[in-house]
Amino acid sequence: MSLDENKAIEGECQALLGQLKAAESALRSGLHTHGFGSTARAHMERALAHICEAFVAINDPAKHARTVQQLVDDLNRIQQVTEEVQRKHQKCQRV
Repeated sequence: MSLDENKAIEGECQALLGQLKAAESALRSGLHTHGFGSTARAHMERALAHICEAFVAINDPAKHARTVQQLVDDLNRIQQVTEEVQRKHQKCQRV
């Protein structure tokens, strides 16, 4: 690959990273907006996780970013544990 081709690829990479940062900023801002309900918030949180993982995959491929399915599985496990902790906490409050 020529030097010009490498520079072009690096330029595209930097442009994409800038777009990902802008999307991350917009999502973080949206998470502080009230009135859209828990479903919209959950989608924004997941989108933010995907953007962060894409940033890792592009910016530092040696870290071996998770696949989309691995990320979804991890997020689902986190959600299940969080829900279980909330249920246990609610049971303790009733006693």
